[in-house]
Amino acid sequence: MLPTDLLAPHLGMGLAGLLLSAFLLGVLHGVTPDEHTWPITLSYAIGAASGRRGMQAGLLFSAAFTLQRAIASELAFLALAPILGSATFNSGIDLLVGVVMAISGAYILRRGRELHLTEGLERFMHRLLRVAPADHADGTLVLEGSPVPIRMTLVHGFVAGWGTGAFAIIIYTVLAPAMPSAAIAFLPGLLFGLGTMLVQAAAGAAIGAWMRSRGLGAAALTYVGRAVAGNTLLYGGLLFSAWGLFSLLFPALAAGLDSGLPTGIGIPNLDSVNAGLILVAVIVLGIAVGSFVRALRRVQAGVPGVSAGAER
Repeated sequence: MLPTDLLAPHLGMGLAGLLLSAFLLGVLHGVTPDEHTWPITLSYAIGAASGRRGMQAGLLFSAAFTLQRAIASELAFLALAPILGSATFNSGIDLLVGVVMAISGAYILRRGRELHLTEGLERFMHRLLRVAPADHADGTLVLEGSPVPIRMTLVHGFVAGWGTGAFAIIIYTVLAPAMPSAAIAFLPGLLFGLGTMLVQAAAGAAIGAWMRSRGLGAAALTYVGRAVAGNTLLYGGLLFSAWGLFSLLFPALAAGLDSGLPTGIGIPNLDSVNAGLILVAVIVLGIAVGSFVRALRRVQAGVPGVSAGAER
């Protein structure tokens, strides 16, 4: 099926083949450098500072993303795909995603935790994932022992999912309309989200485990995790907001920049060097890596009250 049938699904594949395509497209989406999923999952996984909590960050983000894609798939079946795919709609989503990221990053840097926005949904996800929540005296809910709380990934996942890239277009214009009835029109989006979830959970676990393996003490992990997560979300969010606002004000110029330069790779998110790919590179390689290096150097140089080595 790869790559022709997967990237160009058709009715001849049958219902099972179309649904399998949706799931595999989700896996491919999780692997490729998507500007909404990678920076957010990376930020929270590093901030979580362990493989288990990193996996939880990926699962929470993807769970909300999956819900959004299922809803959008149903809407596409009801002939609303043109709205979901419009340039103005997507520019607004970029702006909103950036604002949510920046607010979350600012609170992590300032207070070490996020805005208290999603308590009911968070508690449900904690029960579903069998994670014990803990309440601060001020009522802010965090995961037990996590340097950076991860509940805002639920908000990020649901909001970011409304951005319509090449993968979403396949879901909205081909797979969802091919469903035999409205009763199952949500399935392509649901399976796409589950495919993405598989990759994001694995990526979050790997990043969190890598962070844990740095041999830092608990206080140092907290310091570095907050610095990386906070800076990546704050400054990455400001970049997203700026791009979204620019796209709303100058749509023609933004469309030219977003088309980019072809790479010859026939896979969405890798087929051109465009604004989205540049945003990912700047946020992940520039802000996240740069923040990690600077924070680690500060720890090694001796931050008051923070020990660089792991406790024995």
